[in-house]
Amino acid sequence: MSGQFRQGASWLLTEVGKDKIFIAEDMNDEQKAFGQTATDFVTKEVIPVSEKIEKKEAGVSVNLLKKAGEIGLLMAGIPEAYGGLGMNKVTTTALSENATHQGSWTVSYMCHTGIGTLPILYFGNKEQKEKYLPKLASGEFIGAYALTEAGSGSDALAAKTKAVLSPDGKHYILNGEKMFITNGAWADVITVFAKVDGEHFTGFIVEKDFPGVSHGKEEEKMGIHGSSTTTIVLEDAKIPVENVLGEIGKGHKIAFNVLNIGRWKLGAACVGGCKRVIEHTVKYVKERKQFGQPLADFEAIQMMIADMVIKTYITESMMYRYAGCLDDAIDTLDKTDAEYEKKSLKMIEEYAIEASIAKVFGSEALDEVADLGVQAHGGYGYIQEYPVERFYRNSRINRIFEGTNEINRMIIPGTLLKRAMKGEIDLMGEIQRILSQLKDGFAEVDIPGTLNNKVNMVNRAKKLAVYVSGVAVQKYMADIKDRQSFLLDMADFIIEVYAMDTAIGRTLQLLEKRGEDQCELEIAATKIYINDTCARLLNHARQFCANVAKGDEEAFGKYDKAIGRILEVTPICTLDLKATLAEKSLDKEGYPI
Repeated sequence: MSGQFRQGASWLLTEVGKDKIFIAEDMNDEQKAFGQTATDFVTKEVIPVSEKIEKKEAGVSVNLLKKAGEIGLLMAGIPEAYGGLGMNKVTTTALSENATHQGSWTVSYMCHTGIGTLPILYFGNKEQKEKYLPKLASGEFIGAYALTEAGSGSDALAAKTKAVLSPDGKHYILNGEKMFITNGAWADVITVFAKVDGEHFTGFIVEKDFPGVSHGKEEEKMGIHGSSTTTIVLEDAKIPVENVLGEIGKGHKIAFNVLNIGRWKLGAACVGGCKRVIEHTVKYVKERKQFGQPLADFEAIQMMIADMVIKTYITESMMYRYAGCLDDAIDTLDKTDAEYEKKSLKMIEEYAIEASIAKVFGSEALDEVADLGVQAHGGYGYIQEYPVERFYRNSRINRIFEGTNEINRMIIPGTLLKRAMKGEIDLMGEIQRILSQLKDGFAEVDIPGTLNNKVNMVNRAKKLAVYVSGVAVQKYMADIKDRQSFLLDMADFIIEVYAMDTAIGRTLQLLEKRGEDQCELEIAATKIYINDTCARLLNHARQFCANVAKGDEEAFGKYDKAIGRILEVTPICTLDLKATLAEKSLDKEGYPI
């Protein structure tokens, strides 16, 4: 860890490799051991009772959570002062990645350690932390988070649940119903959001045994069958005034900041999901024969496996980069400062763009990998006996959890533009520099080795993302916030630039450590991803600008000429590179990097 603060989204305006990033290979022995502990626990304790979990047999998942608490798997991110281990975000990334062998239980675990615990950790006062965090850390209490209502999903602030102070001033009386609450039937303590006097959006710490608190029946879901998903019903529920979480009317700060953490942890879990699908798929295609030979010998299957490995490498790189960046920023703070937790939250808020990117990219990567896994299995991939069927069903919820991917895509350019307008990031200055470079030419960097051309392509892709965003902003000005189709496209440019920048940053650092002969797979994955992504972005940019031009041929011609100058893509042969990735994955019977 460098203990260095980097401004959120600064990578968009920074040349590739200028800043060192945290990579998975930099984990220390303790962090790796925590990841292995999670793997051992899930394989030895959770997998053997998987069918009982899926049927929601009474007590099975709750008892497993309590066992996980006994060996420290629930307490990594909780400070030592409150019964935890005080571990950093890289460690919790390793835990999140490696607790992913049984999807339903993973959801229960991630909810408890994430949005079930974090609101109290970051927003609770000293008394609240002392009362609840040790029990959440040990597993004595199971946590949940109740934000969504029938009429307020993505628009969380439209909640109707109401809180009114009792005549004696000792309780808030809550009335309303929350829905889709993970761990709803099992939770002992729930962060609930309600509007005080119907106006002031506020967080409350609610215990299941408080008068007027109950839960509804279990929802019948498409996937994650073994997780608990219920309504939380509040009927004249009496919540002590000392259980107000944070400040009255400031519940949105709790909701949005906690979701940022949840988004990155979800992305980290998706890395593990991708690796598990690769393991199951590779073993299957080596055993299954068609036309007298193993499926693994067919080039079409090998290309699928290579694509799964590439997407996993990129996703893994992004999640550890985010965690390391957040750890570095938090490490600049004084832990003895009374404002330490509040300042830590500021750091989390600083990386809201990256958190949304992690959630979107990770969830969509797992969907893609799971889909390829099912396809490689053929008809058997559709049969419940085979694990990939369950991974495919379970993965779908991730694009809805923690804010839909569409909402997160809107957050990315929206936050970037707000920061640009405040002068916090020099986006407008970069647009002007790009316009000048269109006339004077773009400078190229020259680094030794096989990735030199790819470094320049990623640097140009960054400029392309800024340029097309500038085209839309110039056309629509303040109204751009209402043009969702353009915002979604702008988000895709930014997401893919971050993915490429992260992947090549990781690979360059590994090259520096090991040399080219020891980085064959990392180089192959990076080259293929940048080759394919830049080609896709080039076409995307042209279509984006055609939509902005709205049939104005002269305007589109100007945009198209600029796009061609900013980014040129000469396709490379990817077949041999993919064959190498597939071969190594088959040899290892899993993710090979």
